[in-house]
Amino acid sequence: MTNNTSIILITGPSRSGKSEWAETLATQTGKQVIYIATAKSDPEDSEWLSRIEKHQQRRPADWTTLLVPHELTATLQAHSCDHCCLLVDSLGTWVANCLNQDSVLWQKTLQDLLYSLKQVVGTVIFVAEETGWGVVPAYPIGRQFRDRLGELTRHLGRLANPVYLVTGGHVLNLSILGSPLP
Repeated sequence: MTNNTSIILITGPSRSGKSEWAETLATQTGKQVIYIATAKSDPEDSEWLSRIEKHQQRRPADWTTLLVPHELTATLQAHSCDHCCLLVDSLGTWVANCLNQDSVLWQKTLQDLLYSLKQVVGTVIFVAEETGWGVVPAYPIGRQFRDRLGELTRHLGRLANPVYLVTGGHVLNLSILGSPLP
């Protein structure tokens, strides 16, 4: 990571306020915000479209929005700049979009992303869901998703400062309250 890079990780359960906290932090940077949306739009899924629309309505009009369901690493590299804040929402959706990758390709995708963060300048804010607090999924694809997202979040937690947990509508700065694993 360069001296001109700030990586922030925000994690927590569904509907906890992670995205709102990320948007607040992005605004507070005073930088040009590039919102990297990892969701795929499905015209057949009205509930999903409604969720996307609520996110869009909350964002300031001067933010640039990029739809990036797969090419996250390349997008971060292409839009990296000192005066930019890249807000990635969300890693869970991005991991879900990559579930068709076998384990070898996924490890390459993960390592490429982590390596690219050493080259990125500016501020990068990641929003990630916590999926591992519940029951172990009964199906292999569910376990694969949970494990991949957990591994990615753990790696990012080592690079990020601060790391926030948002739950129950409250924000906890884990970088102050906790200690990183060795």
